[in-house]
Amino acid sequence: MSGRFLCLFVLAVCLCRMAAAAPEQWIEIRSAHFTVLTDAGEKDGRQIADQFERMRWLFQAMFPKANVDPAGPIVVVAAKNEKAFDALEPAAYLKRGQMKLGGLYLHTPDKNYILLQLGAEYDHPFATVYHEYTHVQFEGAADWLPLWLNEGLAMFMQNTIIDDKDVRLGEPSSEEVLYLRQHQLIPLDVLFKVDYSSPYYHEEQKGSVFYAESWALTHYLMMTDREKHTHVLEDYMALLVQKQDPVAAAEKTFGDLQSLRATLESYIHHEGYRVMTISSAAAPLDESSYKVRPLTAVEADAARADVLAYVGRGNDARALLKNVLEEDPENVQANETMGFLAIQAQDRSEALKYYGQAVKLKSQDYLAHYYFAAISMEEADAAEDPAIAESLRTAIRLNPRFAPAYDSLASFYLKTHSHLEEAHVLNAQAVQLDPGNVAYRMNTAGVLAAMQRYSDAVNVLKIAEKLAKTPDDVAMVQKRIKTIEEFQAAQAREGSSPKEQTAANTRLQAEMQATKPAAGIPPGPKHPTAPATGNKYFATGVMRDVACSYPAILEFRVEYQAGKSVTLYNNDFFKVELTAIGFNPKGAVNPCTDFEGKTAQVTYVESPDKTVDGQVMAIEIGQ
Repeated sequence: MSGRFLCLFVLAVCLCRMAAAAPEQWIEIRSAHFTVLTDAGEKDGRQIADQFERMRWLFQAMFPKANVDPAGPIVVVAAKNEKAFDALEPAAYLKRGQMKLGGLYLHTPDKNYILLQLGAEYDHPFATVYHEYTHVQFEGAADWLPLWLNEGLAMFMQNTIIDDKDVRLGEPSSEEVLYLRQHQLIPLDVLFKVDYSSPYYHEEQKGSVFYAESWALTHYLMMTDREKHTHVLEDYMALLVQKQDPVAAAEKTFGDLQSLRATLESYIHHEGYRVMTISSAAAPLDESSYKVRPLTAVEADAARADVLAYVGRGNDARALLKNVLEEDPENVQANETMGFLAIQAQDRSEALKYYGQAVKLKSQDYLAHYYFAAISMEEADAAEDPAIAESLRTAIRLNPRFAPAYDSLASFYLKTHSHLEEAHVLNAQAVQLDPGNVAYRMNTAGVLAAMQRYSDAVNVLKIAEKLAKTPDDVAMVQKRIKTIEEFQAAQAREGSSPKEQTAANTRLQAEMQATKPAAGIPPGPKHPTAPATGNKYFATGVMRDVACSYPAILEFRVEYQAGKSVTLYNNDFFKVELTAIGFNPKGAVNPCTDFEGKTAQVTYVESPDKTVDGQVMAIEIGQ
């Protein structure tokens, strides 16, 4: 995901209403695949639902192997005008000098929230929404889709215009075109192999070329296939699905890569980019099936509080929920949201209380049952609690596409050392639903090892190692492989003592039982993700107390004078611009191990969290 979209991932709702003002009437429109909450009235709400249904149909038609529907529900919050939108967007964006936004997309393992400003007059007000929606569509292709095509497709789709009966695709970004005309292209055999550890993905200057070139090549291939009635890009993707090397697959389908690069350069410099128009009149949409209902004030507050909770605005959410629960103690959504807030605060007992209450109220939200079970599994007597397995089965029944429930039920069986064959089937289902999730494959290996299928476990882990995106994940996978191989060696070694074999088996069992939470349960970041557009500050000194935490959170101090330092963080260190002078690490840079004690100049922006000095944006490491 491009660093240029970092500040666009945040979504929040400010729910303060003027005491003297009449409450706004919110309504809910449910289509087959989307829920729209809006204060703009039924007509506009139906139009928004219709547009997103057409966008979904478009993906289904163009990319039949894409996900189409994420596991988590998609809720669109549509504000009727700029004033209403300003009351909904994160407070950080209301500061003077901040960019004006038309839409935001928040994607989590649990839910998808979209915030729209109706009537926004920017060139492409919903570009970020369509960009991230495209990434969601291809989540299931993580194990075969190369990074260049993943980003290229997202950038191609982001400028989509949806009219009543037509959809216009591929309108170019003048910024990308100008940048490419001024910079040298990355060789295609390099572009096709860029992955999450590549400097072309992380370094700002190289990263800009990577994203722009990925867009241009995707645009060229899509438009050429459309005009010539060919299917070159589709053929390329078919080879990728078969796990063929991206460069070899490109040579088979695109031909000589040097010739393709020359053609691409010519395409970039030509005038008048083409736009694709597709009629959506044939889309099988039944607008009469849309269900519309007005929300009571309590329902609207509970719904908006849930959005606040998912974007880290916990205090605002709690204030709303206090009133909701006073008026309606059995409000299921309010109990569910209070449970989620407790998880964010790392208060497991409080979370268990609220999720348990939601389950007792017969919640029809799969997340309530999943969280109740996942937290209950941490208790000492979890192995004796049949309610855990029952809640996970209920979560699976309510949402058969929610992979974490399958994985957690398999982990429950592993901890109780029962139903291992069923656990293996459950693991396989989780991996099928989310192939790029390293945790599911690690947990699969744990079950295989418990079944004494050690070679199969190692094979699964070697695939996980290739998919791992963070140094921590790579290290965990490699440690698990080493533990299994040491156990196998101890078993096979002639003359090894029972003590040695017992010790190796103990290490193996401890490692295999250490299942990795896959969704929802890991504590969230300590500090919020701040917009990258604020005032920049600089600190030069020695990096101290460097700490990493799941999934890619980086925290450290910069000691610039004796006894004086600034505390900094970033919730995704892969989005930090990194340069080095006189520092030559072996292999990929691992901030968890390579930064401590290094002299660096660090660029950071102010954070809304006053317990720290800022969010780091760039690090230039010296000797």
